[in-house]
Amino acid sequence: MASTQVSGSPRQFTLASRASQLAQIQTNIVLASLQALYPPPSTPDAVHHGPTFATSFMTTAGDKNQSQALYLLGGKALWTKELEVALKERQVDMIIHAFKDVPTTLPEGCAIGAVLKREDPVDSLVVKSGKPWKRLEDLPEGSVVGTSSVRRVAQLRRNFPSLKFQDVRGNLNTRLAKLDAAGGPYAALILAKAGLVRLGMGDRVTADLQPPTLYHAVSQGALAVEIRDDDTEALALCRQLTHWETEWMCLAERACLRVLEGGCSVPIGVASKLDVEESEHKAGTLTLTCCVTALAGDRHFEHTLRERVTSVEEAEEIGSRLARILSDKGGRGILDEINQDRERRVAEADKATKETNEATA
Repeated sequence: MASTQVSGSPRQFTLASRASQLAQIQTNIVLASLQALYPPPSTPDAVHHGPTFATSFMTTAGDKNQSQALYLLGGKALWTKELEVALKERQVDMIIHAFKDVPTTLPEGCAIGAVLKREDPVDSLVVKSGKPWKRLEDLPEGSVVGTSSVRRVAQLRRNFPSLKFQDVRGNLNTRLAKLDAAGGPYAALILAKAGLVRLGMGDRVTADLQPPTLYHAVSQGALAVEIRDDDTEALALCRQLTHWETEWMCLAERACLRVLEGGCSVPIGVASKLDVEESEHKAGTLTLTCCVTALAGDRHFEHTLRERVTSVEEAEEIGSRLARILSDKGGRGILDEINQDRERRVAEADKATKETNEATA
């Protein structure tokens, strides 16, 4: 249970996340940053005058269902809903997320308090252990590439029609074990580089897949801290952790995704860059690219805006405007088709499950 300040004593803040190894590492990154601001006493009997911090880890719906394709499971709330319930019920004070897993519209009463400096947001190729291949171009025709992302599949089908793409679920350790299994089907996986680096597995990367070959997920590589929107103490702490350049880029990307109404399983890719001005005020030139690609890879709409920004609101406005441009160019039609396809496949899966249950009853 999250504690509150009593009789003038320092408040303890409870940081929560999913229970996976990567989520715990990410939480400990934020924990270390907070403890650096308010280090504990050097001796056990010394009085600690600043806030203290604890951690709590839980399993979410997305962790429990490791068999069904993400494309059919639904939106990003799979990874956040249980955590947000605990936050709103004041069982915890801060939720630590991979920002790419956070829905673009938060529940009432919740807010993003901090966005930490971004790791490299690119996706990377990881090939089967012992194989000589280094790039996607090196893979033999018909090779199976594992990824749970329709964004990656849609984009890569455009340039690599000879490869096969197959869903792969589980945490990073599980997916790498499936890749390296002697009789396993996968020749390679596509994974977010940031997660591999945070797990100390950066040496498994054989090639980074940079734009325009592959545009990364919205806010990929960044960590976000979600808080209650009325918790002024938590917000004050979070603002000390925020890397404003990352915040501006990620919120611009999220604004674009929000307008396009995309979740974690739609083929929307982005790339952003902020060239910061040498000034006492926050300002810079934001370059933002977004693309929408049909699942078959046969249609692809892409657009870039590059403008000077002096506030996070201006950055978000660019993202929203970019989304409207893409929607008008044809992106909306692709997303509508994807939603219809998902609804059809979910209905078919539900029907098959019902028939199986009736047959075994």
